Amino acid sequence: YFLISPSQMTNNMEQNFKGKHSKRSSTHEYSWTKCQQNISAAIVPGFSSLPHHIQDFLYYRHCRHFPMILDVPDKCGGADGSADIFLLLVIKSSPVNYDRREVLRKTWAKERLQNGVWIRRIFISGTTGDGYEKKRLNKLLKLEQRENNDILQWDFSDTFYNLTLKQILFLEWMDRNCPHVRFLMNGDDDVLGHTDNMVAYLKNLKDNDGGKHLFTGHLIQYVGPIRSPGSKYYIPVQVQESEFYPPYCGGGGFLLSGYTAHVIYSMSHTISILPMDDVYMGMCMAKAGLGPASHAGVKTAGLPVPANAYDLDPCYFREVLLVHRFLPLNLYFMWNKAIPLRRNEKTNVLYHQNR
Repeated sequence: YFLISPSQMTNNMEQNFKGKHSKRSSTHEYSWTKCQQNISAAIVPGFSSLPHHIQDFLYYRHCRHFPMILDVPDKCGGADGSADIFLLLVIKSSPVNYDRREVLRKTWAKERLQNGVWIRRIFISGTTGDGYEKKRLNKLLKLEQRENNDILQWDFSDTFYNLTLKQILFLEWMDRNCPHVRFLMNGDDDVLGHTDNMVAYLKNLKDNDGGKHLFTGHLIQYVGPIRSPGSKYYIPVQVQESEFYPPYCGGGGFLLSGYTAHVIYSMSHTISILPMDDVYMGMCMAKAGLGPASHAGVKTAGLPVPANAYDLDPCYFREVLLVHRFLPLNLYFMWNKAIPLRRNEKTNVLYHQNR
């Protein structure tokens, strides 16, 4: 329930956005004690019949702070200099996905000055495995960090059910280290992003330099939790009783403003964690009186092509913003085929939402 209307809340947030983050420190020291299991979760009716990973989620649902293993506090040039970053690419990646990260670094997620504005890249990750396997993968990320300076890693289990936790930890980091970044692309490490088109689209927004609401992607609405235990997306009533989700954008990839990222982080303090990170962001926006928008250039379910067409024909990809579910080999191929074609054209005309 709101003490003020959602529209009033939005106006107040926009007015306070720049002032709130006018002075920030680039250094931050903190430590967290190990989060303890919430034993009382086991008294929830039906708890004993739930799959182990859901029981584990309920035991630790309240945990939001974990030790940071790898950090890049100056990724945005320091907190006060972060307004110089026009587009921050935030890529969710599991420690085991080295090949995906390497391909992205060499293709669409390359850090560069694009059309007069800066693009920066960050991978966000937890830990995988136990014992030797965990140490080995942590060492891999440490070696990558030494060479690329582009990984944020926390000491939590990097699983599907912890994707929302990963997002919250990133938003906390952003609030501290990149508070003035203009826009963000948030997505998976198997996405093909067309960053040239992203920059063109964002620069052509009317009266929005990142200080107003923007959240756009593949819009999903009029759906609710999947109650089938065999589904990857299974959400039992013990996790969420409501049969409805608010509108949200598919988590494979979406664009948002720095302003909206701060709103989501602020609202997250008042909403219990839900495993579905894309749905959770929709919940946070809904509580602030905001909502996501659809963009036809975001293809998180893949890009449909004619049955008799070559599915890697670069012509199908020239006007998209991002396409989900690419193998590293195909992604590398497409970047080197589709992007040069677009670079030879006049690029002021973008893939509009109503096209």
